[in-house]
Amino acid sequence: MSRLLNLPYALLFAAATLVNSYSVHAAVPGGYNLPEPANKLAQSMFDFHSYWLLPIVFGISAFVLALLVYTCYRFSEHRNPVPSKTTHNAYLEIIWTLVPVLILLIIVAPSLRILQGTDDLSNAEMTIKTTGFQWYWNYAYVDEGELAFDSILIPDDQIKDGQLRLMSVDQPLVIPANTKIKLQFTAGDVIHSWAVQDFGVRMDAVPGLLNEFPLEPVKKPGIYYGFCSELCGSKHSYMPIEVHVLPKDKFKSWLEEAKKSFDLGNPISTPQTFSHAQETTSQSQG
Repeated sequence: MSRLLNLPYALLFAAATLVNSYSVHAAVPGGYNLPEPANKLAQSMFDFHSYWLLPIVFGISAFVLALLVYTCYRFSEHRNPVPSKTTHNAYLEIIWTLVPVLILLIIVAPSLRILQGTDDLSNAEMTIKTTGFQWYWNYAYVDEGELAFDSILIPDDQIKDGQLRLMSVDQPLVIPANTKIKLQFTAGDVIHSWAVQDFGVRMDAVPGLLNEFPLEPVKKPGIYYGFCSELCGSKHSYMPIEVHVLPKDKFKSWLEEAKKSFDLGNPISTPQTFSHAQETTSQSQG
């Protein structure tokens, strides 16, 4: 009985969650929504989740809950002392077979468009190869000769002002804004997974296999974060992804300086064009 009394509160919370998915477009500190999409592909994923899947799942859950409540009430021992011995109902079996099929048909069209977008590598302006190691990332700018570097988590005792604990790295990946990039993924030891939700990218890095994923143009310069989303060992949670998106002119300047610095074995810092406190900074955990 106490569970039934709490039912209105559960329904109220579920309704508030559904409304929040429509009213709050981006994640806020302490919130529980998805991060703000940074490109077209991520936006389509956000819309598919919020405006297609979530209402459908909420409707199914509410319908099943209503059936359970009605069944508990209508067919309790007090109201139904002589239980029915019916085991089959042809009409109901046809309905509960066809309805899920119809729901899947409704979902399939938009989901196939998104899947097609994750395979569209045409018109990519540059290629970046990402290799996962235990427990750091290596980035190679394929079109720029031998330009490559490791990206390693900054230890707690070395964190400086403006850096984020367990998220900032010594050498972030730097990419230009408004540029379509072909991302390639592999691994040198075990399976890793490069995931940045803001970009709509999540791809496994598998030893001996080269996976590819299109990074659609990111319009807003800023700092974006992600994490390895494949359980890759004891320090799985200590190999974050930090991506700096620069305007094209600043990226060209960084690229020229990076070629000289890394050839000499020296690290290079990214231009101080934005801080971690800016609105463009995003945090996403896979």
